[in-house]
Amino acid sequence: MARKSLSTDIRRSVLRNGPAASKMLPSDARIHHRALVLQHLFDGGPVSRADLSRLTGLTRVTVSDVVADLIGDQLVIELGLRPCSHVGKPATLVGVNASGAHIVCLDLSDDTVLRGALYDLEGTVVTTTQVALGGDTGEAAVLKTLALAGRLLEAAPGRVLGVGVGTPGVVSLDGVVHHAPNLGWTDLGLQERLQADLGFHTYVANDADTAALAEDTFGNGSGSGLVLVEISHGVGAGILLDGALLRGPDGTAGEIGHVNVTAAAALAAATAGIEPSTDEGPECSCGRRGCLEAFLSVPRLRARVHGLDQAGAAAELAAGGRQLGRVLAPVVQALGLRDVVLSGPEELLGGAFCEATEATLVALTRPFGDARVHVRMSALGHDGILAGAAAHVLGRELGLS
Repeated sequence: MARKSLSTDIRRSVLRNGPAASKMLPSDARIHHRALVLQHLFDGGPVSRADLSRLTGLTRVTVSDVVADLIGDQLVIELGLRPCSHVGKPATLVGVNASGAHIVCLDLSDDTVLRGALYDLEGTVVTTTQVALGGDTGEAAVLKTLALAGRLLEAAPGRVLGVGVGTPGVVSLDGVVHHAPNLGWTDLGLQERLQADLGFHTYVANDADTAALAEDTFGNGSGSGLVLVEISHGVGAGILLDGALLRGPDGTAGEIGHVNVTAAAALAAATAGIEPSTDEGPECSCGRRGCLEAFLSVPRLRARVHGLDQAGAAAELAAGGRQLGRVLAPVVQALGLRDVVLSGPEELLGGAFCEATEATLVALTRPFGDARVHVRMSALGHDGILAGAAAHVLGRELGLS
């Protein structure tokens, strides 16, 4: 999982996490210099101190001090002399110390299991584990989350940088899960609870936001903007625009799963002079009927295609893709996005579902340039949320994007 090369002129991690301070203090400068040097080493690989000075624009003295500081923190190591054919003393290369710290990452989005992985600093998975959810909700689900994190902490061969968590539901910037009906959580201070019980800095974010961050950091995102639709036990979207993760004042940006598609269809029919259907649609986990999530969550999609032959299943999945496309069209048009990413089981979302989503979006939106909207599966597949949890910790602890 290679990191993408990114410009260091604008720190996208700063944009994601909040506005920059109006006045830079000496401590802020130190943090900025460390992040700048680390970003170049993460993106470009081992280089000499002189190279870092040239690449970052920092003085050689500053680079030397920063590198010494990072070596002391075991985040950077010296890798020996660079092979050199010309006369003169060869330079010593420095690079990221992959085993210098590890990140505990949790994915709580699945309806049957809670998944976890331990990543090193280069984004390599050291170990994975999971615990069966078994239908548990509320405090029982919290205890299983703690047990999962505990397993990974025990497996860590060295220092742990932090814990990252991607969870379904409406999540505030400070990691409070305001509403996650599938897990039975309401106004749960999950970040504070995990941090207190585990003893490590912990960062909790919505699963779709987390997957979108991963797609942009580790996957095929261009950095200019994308909307990632996470379809699992629920349906939600993570939106990145101009390098910033859109959260909204209450952390509800991207909560498309609770758009009432049956009411919208009835209104459209009535407007067109057609007798609207009286079917209110299936019941959603939020207690209402006709939400997009009630039609397109993974359990509902599996139920829709159960027992159908290949052609019938493709037709049913295409109908689901058109439902999603109609909901996404105003979002894509209003924000000027053209990269739409689907994250979930490929056997359900790839093929007919993906094609129908794209065809609907193309039909309902107007491009204001040469490129039209494109729908694709996530480059990270099943591991997108775990990778995004790692990206959250790298961003918050080390200032990396």
